[in-house]
Amino acid sequence: MPAPPGFRLPPPLQVAWLIKDPAGFYEAGRRRYGPVFQVRFPGLPPEACVASAELAEEVFAVDGGAGRAGDIRRTFVGPLVGEESLLCLDREPWWRHRRLISPPLHGRAVASWRDTIAEIAAAEVAGWPAGTPFALRTRMERITLEVIMRVVFGIRDAERLSRLRVLLPELIALGGSAALLRLPPKTRERALSSPALLRMGALPTTRYVRARDAVDTILYQEIARRRAAPIPGATDVLSQLVAARDEHGEPLTDQELRDELMTLLQAGHETTATALAWTFERLLRTPEALDTLCEELTVDDDGPYLGAVVKEALRARPVILGAPRTLDEPVRIGGYDIPAGWYVSASIPLILSDPDVFPEPGEFRPERFLGENAAGANKGWVPFGGGRRYCAGAQLATLEMRVIVSEVLRRVRLTAVRPGPERPRLKNVTLVPARLTEAVAWPVNARFGSVGVGGV
Repeated sequence: MPAPPGFRLPPPLQVAWLIKDPAGFYEAGRRRYGPVFQVRFPGLPPEACVASAELAEEVFAVDGGAGRAGDIRRTFVGPLVGEESLLCLDREPWWRHRRLISPPLHGRAVASWRDTIAEIAAAEVAGWPAGTPFALRTRMERITLEVIMRVVFGIRDAERLSRLRVLLPELIALGGSAALLRLPPKTRERALSSPALLRMGALPTTRYVRARDAVDTILYQEIARRRAAPIPGATDVLSQLVAARDEHGEPLTDQELRDELMTLLQAGHETTATALAWTFERLLRTPEALDTLCEELTVDDDGPYLGAVVKEALRARPVILGAPRTLDEPVRIGGYDIPAGWYVSASIPLILSDPDVFPEPGEFRPERFLGENAAGANKGWVPFGGGRRYCAGAQLATLEMRVIVSEVLRRVRLTAVRPGPERPRLKNVTLVPARLTEAVAWPVNARFGSVGVGGV
């Protein structure tokens, strides 16, 4: 069989279309060419995208030998998170890191952070203005950043926390800026390491390096302190990673620890904040779902409907476009032969809007994930990827979402500023609400006449 068909537009025009209308770009590919199609971006190998849950399993299966996910990520995010990041590794080095990182991010370790996350969320909501429009995503970023600093980094010192509250948003903004990300990889690498260029303070690469170095100083100091004086019973991720040992009794190096902390910051701060913003955006446009959830929260702050709301929000408005793999050898997917050297990717928005798995996918229906409907819906639910490289922080992210949504809705009632839905906008490699989920907060006992608590 030949390679998959795809757009005939030149690669630069495909990028322009993707930036302008990311959802429409991929949907056009599925509509024109079917569940497997090809896209081309400047300077990169061709990419075969798949659009169904069944074919996504075939993509995830290449992690067992034919494909590498770290290779492509290293090109784009290596300078941001470090070469020793779980995102950038493949094969045995990846397995070693995954085995060491998984325990602190699963089960009881994650559940133990519930009260801390609730406390952080409650403190943030207490400062929200009443009756004044604001961007919910910005407020969610403040909460998720605080979670990273206290739950992941485990920093307790008030002065260090205060410094990081300033430094980390600056680092994230600079690291995710178009000025940095759109530089050719070799040019960016030179700009981030050249002593001559780093003396030019106005360059975005120089500003990024200075912010990164300031954050690194704090992180390496924290790593040294945990090694020298472990905190008995500490549950933060850093303390657990410092204590972790591989099958040979070897710990993670300081560089590996630093890179994994930066990975959890980059992968778990903005993405979780965006997922929360989309959750509220969807609830505000679906008053019946919001009313049902608020009713459940009066008797249960982590009930089944809340879990279904979180799952449906991640389905209806996925944050990540896809997770490509580089093929080391040819594979056959969906009847097409994908050559070695190509990228192959499960298109997450397309899989999560597959009408064969999610009838009327444009509707926000948490009930998809309740009762007898749940089995089928869960099979196609891939917001965190799949296979071996399923997101290591998925449990933390979903716990944050459940706790924060609960804390917000038990303390305020929200209304949308505009009745129409906010469209997805591409920000770096994530899909964010175009207006960052504009909302107004009201006292919890406010009444809105006939439109209900979710009215506009």
